[in-house]
This record gives sequence, C-alpha cells and structure tokens, in this order.
Amino acid sequence: MAWMDVLQTAGPDMLGTNRWTVLAIVGLLVLGAVARSAAMVLSPRLVRAVMRLPRTSNALHSSHRSLGTAAAAGVILLGLQRIHTMTQNGSDVADLPDLGALTMIAVVQLVLVVSLVRAAFRAVDVVQDVMDLLDDDDELDGSERTVISAVESVLRFIILFIGGVFVADAFGLELTSLIAGLGISGLALALAAKDTISNFFGAVTVLMDRPFRVGDWVVVGGTEGEVVEINLRTTILRTSSDTIVTVPNANLVNMAVENYGKRRWRRWQTTLHLDLASDPQAVSDFCDKVISAVRDNERTLNEDASWCAVEGISAQSIDVAINLYWDINSSVAEREAREDLMLDIVRISRELKLEFHDARVRQSR
Repeated sequence: MAWMDVLQTAGPDMLGTNRWTVLAIVGLLVLGAVARSAAMVLSPRLVRAVMRLPRTSNALHSSHRSLGTAAAAGVILLGLQRIHTMTQNGSDVADLPDLGALTMIAVVQLVLVVSLVRAAFRAVDVVQDVMDLLDDDDELDGSERTVISAVESVLRFIILFIGGVFVADAFGLELTSLIAGLGISGLALALAAKDTISNFFGAVTVLMDRPFRVGDWVVVGGTEGEVVEINLRTTILRTSSDTIVTVPNANLVNMAVENYGKRRWRRWQTTLHLDLASDPQAVSDFCDKVISAVRDNERTLNEDASWCAVEGISAQSIDVAINLYWDINSSVAEREAREDLMLDIVRISRELKLEFHDARVRQSR
C-alpha cells in the first residue's frame, strides 16, 4: 500500500502505537546518528587510502557530510521497513500504523535520495581524472575538455533524473500514470519546457558538428570570448574583460559563429617608423634582413605572401610595413613568437645603426 493511498483513508485512530515501537524508533535514531558519525570519519580516510586521483579524492572528501547523512538514512530506513513488516504480520511487539510508518519511510527515503544525489554531483569530477589517466601527453586539449564538459553535464542530468524517479517512488507515485493523467497540464508543461528541449538538442548539435570546442575564441552574435564550458542547456564564454556570458545552445544553432580557434594561420601586420634621416641603403638592408628573419622562422608560413618594404614617407618618418603569417594555433604561442621577432628586429636596426622615429628627438634637433 502506497503512502498516498494511506493518506486518503487516514483516521484519528491511525497514529496510535505502543512504547516498544517508540523505543525501537528512538533506537533507530541513535543508530542513525552513530552511522552518520562513522561514515563522516571513515569515508575521507577510505578515499585517501584507495583513491589516488586528486579531483575525485577532493570531491568525495568534501561530500563526507552527505555520505554520512545517507548512511544514517539508510540505517533508519531499513529499521522502519522492518517494523512496518512486523506490524503487517501481526506482531505483538511492533505496532506502527500504516500512516505513520509510510510517512516516516517516505521522508527518510527522500533524505537518503537527496543526500546521495548531492554526493554524486560532487563525484562527477571523476570524469576529468579518468581523462587525465587516458591522456598520453599529460595536457588536455580543447577536444578533450569539450568531452569532459559534455559528459559531466550528461551525468548531472542522469543523476537528477534517477533522483527524481526515486523521490516519486518514495511517495508512491507511478510515473506512467502521473504522466498519462497530466492531460492539458502536460501539454502546458511541454510548451514551458520547449526552450529547455531546444537547448538540449542545440547542445547535441554543437557536440556533433563541433563548430567550436572548449578553449576556442569565438564571436557569437556580437559577443566575443573564450569557450569555457559546453553544457546541456548553455555554453559559457569568458570575455576579454574577464566577464562571463551565458549563451543558450538553441541560439548557437540559429546564428553565425565566428571561430578564431580554427584558423589555419594567423596574419600579422605592423608598421615600423624609422627616423627620417636614416640612410636609404641601410633602410633597404633592414627590409631585406627582416624578411629573411621572417622566412627563416620555423613558426611562419606563406613565405611568398610575406613581405617587408617601405610603405611611405611622412614629414616625420620613413614607414616600413611588415606582413607575415604565423603557423600557430594558440594566442599564447603567437604572443611569444611575435615578441621574439620584434626583438630580432630591434637587433637588426642596431646592427645597421638605424633609429626609430621619436618626435621628442626630432624636435630637439
């Protein structure tokens, strides 16, 4: 008999019980407290002894209170079910009416499920530890981080779904009958969940088509930033101002996404301003040596399209333009390569005794 059925037929005489049953319930509460304390003390030690994975160990260690509460609820639940069974079998010792028994069982089962769901949520970090073990180069790339983000989102959804099923079971609700009986309410619920469903399929599309991955720098609808997470409902971007932008996955399917992370090369253009009094031959030699340094650099490509030449002469300086293409995938590596090349350019200018334009120096002459 389910708790909901008993509640409908509850009468004033259904809460009566005997003192042995009360003592048994008090004893269960004491045993539950002992089990909770033991689980809170032992679970971190077992985790440290068995698990050598840092994130998983920390996650399980931080969930020791939830595990302790689950242990207490499990002990009390088993005891209450035993008392209820004895009562139904006509025992002279146990006397716990259906309303009281099933109410307490439902509440304790709810506490058990919620505690396990909280602990399971924190244990989702095991996904990244598993990827670390499977990774050969000890460094997770964008694709691997995308997989981690997706799997963690799916696991959290599964945990919530299973938790909801057990909560419904705790109160004696049959999911099939509940869903079938929703009628118009079910239609309204489906319409309300339309955006959530669209975002879910948007996430599936993003993961299958892979227009970007975690770590890519993208522009979405005027928002520019690095992809931090790809979840079942949203994709999270971190902008250059270090702010977080949450983009619904359904929007990503219906708008253009510009992905800087998929560039085959990175073009770099700059203009150098040499002093107007510079020797023309030295300037010509400077251009030749700079383009030679560019073409000899192992981190550049498109040598035929790269150049260094005098672009113009102003009233203050001789303007030398540089155009090149980096064979680099990350912004960090590009900054490092650009720094090395600019320092080489400074060395070349000093070898040829060339000076860069400085308005203060020109005015003092």
